[in-house]
Amino acid sequence: PEPGRCAYFVQRKGRFCRMVTAAGRRFCGEHGHEEEQNDRKRIPCPLDPKHTVYEDQLQKHLKKCNSREKPKPVYFVQDINAGLKDVAEIPEKQVPLSSLPIEELQNLIIKLKKASNGLELHLKEQILSHQALQEALNDPKNGESAFKHLKQQASILGNMENLHLLGPGRCFVEFGAGRGKLSHWVDIALENVESVQFLLVERATTRFKVDGKHKRRDSVFERLQVDIQHLCLNKVPILEKKKLPVVGIGKHLCGAATDLALRCLVESYTTCCDGDDEEPAPKRCRAAQTEVAPHKSAGNESTTEDHKPVAGIVIALCCHHKCDWTHYVGRDFFKSVGLGPVEFHYFQRMSSWATCGMQETTSKASTSEDSEDQTNDTEEHEQTLSRTESDSDTLQGTLSVEERKEIGCLCKRLIDHGRIEYLQQQGYKAVLQYYTEPAVSLENVLLTAVPNPSLIPEPTI
Repeated sequence: PEPGRCAYFVQRKGRFCRMVTAAGRRFCGEHGHEEEQNDRKRIPCPLDPKHTVYEDQLQKHLKKCNSREKPKPVYFVQDINAGLKDVAEIPEKQVPLSSLPIEELQNLIIKLKKASNGLELHLKEQILSHQALQEALNDPKNGESAFKHLKQQASILGNMENLHLLGPGRCFVEFGAGRGKLSHWVDIALENVESVQFLLVERATTRFKVDGKHKRRDSVFERLQVDIQHLCLNKVPILEKKKLPVVGIGKHLCGAATDLALRCLVESYTTCCDGDDEEPAPKRCRAAQTEVAPHKSAGNESTTEDHKPVAGIVIALCCHHKCDWTHYVGRDFFKSVGLGPVEFHYFQRMSSWATCGMQETTSKASTSEDSEDQTNDTEEHEQTLSRTESDSDTLQGTLSVEERKEIGCLCKRLIDHGRIEYLQQQGYKAVLQYYTEPAVSLENVLLTAVPNPSLIPEPTI
């Protein structure tokens, strides 16, 4: 062992423990039971069995254990964005797609095509870039993986600029922030802009965050470690104090997380959160409250004292196979076309077929040496998609690869259309578009939404 380090040899890792020891001790606290003269018994921590504690110090340890339940932040409101509360409507466990009889599968495909009839399935390409990322995009030191991420981030910023969302006096809320790279580039794009706030929402602790790179006095970065399901933006102190218009952003926000984020922005944020059981404001009023003129500048604040506006939403969609009927915002749309939770369950599983036959591409991408964004990158998501259904089911003899891909894409568009209708009913002008090439990311659809002025009621004289 190294001097001053624990003398316990970790068989699983093939090396000595690297924890620092107390003066005169050979072992760290975790492996102190190895000391011959130490007869005290160590037991697994009841909060987290991955570590142990002296039995006679258990009560003291439980008060300071890092795995103990932390006090809830002021913006935590249990299940405020969860959606469905009627347990009777939640489907029971379904038969796996791979075990589904061929007749039932064919019936599902017929229902899918019937429900998709008349929908806008051919999305417009809106592949843009932004000057803020040009230097990074031209850096020869970037590997293939980093270059793909930069192209996606550049297009997201280009679309935000196109919608006039990159302006002063705003609060940018990045959902599923991870390391915070998207907010990082938005901050660089707003280098000479005053009064900019960033809220980075991530439920897990994150390593290698880029938040510390931001030294500008005019922009403030704050992390909210909370599940989006329980986030009430109205109660975030900075938004209560400054009443800034909000722009919701996200790069590859997995499955149900997108639905939770949409509901967080257009429902719970635009109504007062004084009580957990308070009913949302009527849709007509809510649309009026969320309207913000995109071209206005630093003086922009809420038009009323009680409600703070949402200026826009820009989210790169991802992992439809991880959607959940309980949280899905498009349930009314599904019901309007004769579909329900059972069909939704199978459609969200079948959505992974959109990437079937792409395993070779994704495996090559995953071997890239540049993996600094691996915890939040597209290639990782695509590999998950391939494994979930494409490799496991027995339907490959029934449907060709091209047919499976077509059906998978149809499932994705149907689920996304439910989100679009939801936003339109809430008073937003919402659009789906391709924001990057499939060679850069198979998950290449961007959802954008801004308040729809035509739904704002005329003032009475």
